[in-house]
Amino acid sequence: MSRRVAQIVCAIFGIAMFLLFFSPHPTARAITLSITTEYWQLIYASALIVGTISFLRVNLKNIQRGNDTIYRVVSIIGLLAMPVCAIIWGINVGSPFMWTFENIQVPMQSTVFALLAFFVASASFRGFRARSLPAAVLLLSAVLILMSRSWAEGEIANALISTADWVRSYPSMAARRAILIGIGLGSLTTSLRVIIGIERTWLGGGR
Repeated sequence: MSRRVAQIVCAIFGIAMFLLFFSPHPTARAITLSITTEYWQLIYASALIVGTISFLRVNLKNIQRGNDTIYRVVSIIGLLAMPVCAIIWGINVGSPFMWTFENIQVPMQSTVFALLAFFVASASFRGFRARSLPAAVLLLSAVLILMSRSWAEGEIANALISTADWVRSYPSMAARRAILIGIGLGSLTTSLRVIIGIERTWLGGGR
């Protein structure tokens, strides 16, 4: 029964948002503007609460089962410590919140991004080998983009920047728009499946 109610509510609001977004009526425009500028904050806050509760439930269950207990305890302590420090001592310079942010969170983020950059460079080394004409064009474009942001100065640097901007504005933009159109069609198809009731994975799967 609760799943049916959730599907009906989702279908009603999905159809309403679809009609409001594409309607030229001033009232529909005003409602759409208020939803996109004001109510999105409430939706984000609600999603943050749901995500936090889900994070705690999943980690507490795994702690009871003995799966990666140390890491999960540290994650929960970190999740709770930051808002507690912000509420008690504030977020000014020199506060415990800022000390934790600058000395723990920022180094961890730098480590993660450094690892990500390493894996991206490794994948690029394997993918940019000039084994064919398209791969050679891709390799040349990548080198051109990288060199346009390098230390070169003078006429050479201006020529590199102009050529790189042309690559980004035309060939790269054409591929980017094709990808965005594909993402838009995929989003539209998924939305219609959810509104009609074919897609039920957001309810936990099953019928």
